[in-house]
Amino acid sequence: MSDYVFDHIGITTTEPQPQEDWVEASKIWVTNPRNHPEHIEFLRYREDSIVPAAVRENPHIAYRVKVLAPHLEDVEVLIAPFIVGDFLEVAFVRKHGVVFEYMRYLKEGWFGN
Repeated sequence: MSDYVFDHIGITTTEPQPQEDWVEASKIWVTNPRNHPEHIEFLRYREDSIVPAAVRENPHIAYRVKVLAPHLEDVEVLIAPFIVGDFLEVAFVRKHGVVFEYMRYLKEGWFGN
């Protein structure tokens, strides 16, 4: 794998989507981008979601990376690294005026790799 590989685009929606999964920790419904032909992940936030407005109100571009740390330097960290389930470490940053999600797979999981 190169330094980073495109994974998906995340788009906020207010409409329920087919095959949404509920994420209690962040109070959102999310779809699996592997089920969309253009690899779009739809995110629907409950009013009391703890996700920062910069992430909720903007689309994001997600990349798979081998190591998160280099991608967190000299950028605005919007959501510090956290573990999803037991298979994925994720961080959200803003650079070039765009929200990026960097994903480090720990093992195969919900999104597969």
